[in-house]
Amino acid sequence: MGSKVRQAVIMVGGEGTRLRPLTYHRPKAVLPVLDKPCLRYLIESMAAAGIEEVILACGFDPSKLSGPLGDGSDLGIVIEYSREERPLGTAGAIKQIEDRLDETFLAANGDVFADVLIKEQIEMHTSSNAAVTIAITPVEKEKTKEFGIARLAGDGRIIEFIEKPEPGKAPSDLANAGIYVVNRSVLADVPPGMFNDFSKDLMPILLKRGDRIQGFRLKGTWRDVGRPSDLLGANLQMAAKLSKDPAGGAADSTVIKKPFFMGTGASITDSEAGSAVVMEGCIVKKSKINKSVIMRGCEIDSARIENSIIGEGCRIHGAHIANAVLGDGTVVGECKEQEDK
Repeated sequence: MGSKVRQAVIMVGGEGTRLRPLTYHRPKAVLPVLDKPCLRYLIESMAAAGIEEVILACGFDPSKLSGPLGDGSDLGIVIEYSREERPLGTAGAIKQIEDRLDETFLAANGDVFADVLIKEQIEMHTSSNAAVTIAITPVEKEKTKEFGIARLAGDGRIIEFIEKPEPGKAPSDLANAGIYVVNRSVLADVPPGMFNDFSKDLMPILLKRGDRIQGFRLKGTWRDVGRPSDLLGANLQMAAKLSKDPAGGAADSTVIKKPFFMGTGASITDSEAGSAVVMEGCIVKKSKINKSVIMRGCEIDSARIENSIIGEGCRIHGAHIANAVLGDGTVVGECKEQEDK
């Protein structure tokens, strides 16, 4: 059975308050993972699965996304932007554009990092005759309270689903990864113009009625990026996945340990770095960087940075920074101009 799915909707409404100060000037969906917007990985995964049109349902000014993400032409797809005038929830946002959607389409939450294989999920949806097929992934037991948790029958059908269960009441460790293949007909159960959440409101109706909701075990790299530690983890995970040369183009005077990534035009000299991401245009000298992300255009000199995220364009001299998140343009220690005087 080979019904083609060519269209996707991505719901992008989160403000990313837990990621401040990094999200003061940008939505969390475009925070960088190895010099690419986080959401770009999901869009690339969709394009690889044959998706031709992606509609971003935005809960804020779409220009904050359209600049970093573009129109999709470089991927051979079309990216369009739809604005929610008021919050409508994940299902409500889709309902708003129902008349633009194909009979079967892909839907996804835009507040996660996902470099995944979607084609097999689409194939499972078709072969199982499901109304909705949900990507699921195992999470640590203590984190089940943060997600919708599913219990599956032997054939992969979801037979129980609890949104953010209380500790000890989760039916499994399988979390809703926020990527769905959806039959448009289920939107008949979503009231127009009202807030409606896919997991909390629509799923219980479908399960109670006996509609087939299929669970698909996700393949690829996925993680929530709601907190700084998650964004740091996504960067280091992708650095480990993609890194081939541990030196990454660094100078001979520098000691590099994997995972490590260095962006275009960046340099690192007389330094030590391990479990680190140094993004485009950064200059690092005489420093030690461990388990940290240095975002674009930073200047790091004679510093020690541990378990931290350094925002774009920061300048750090002679400082020890640990367990911190610095906003864009932060200056710590002596400025170069002061040294030159």
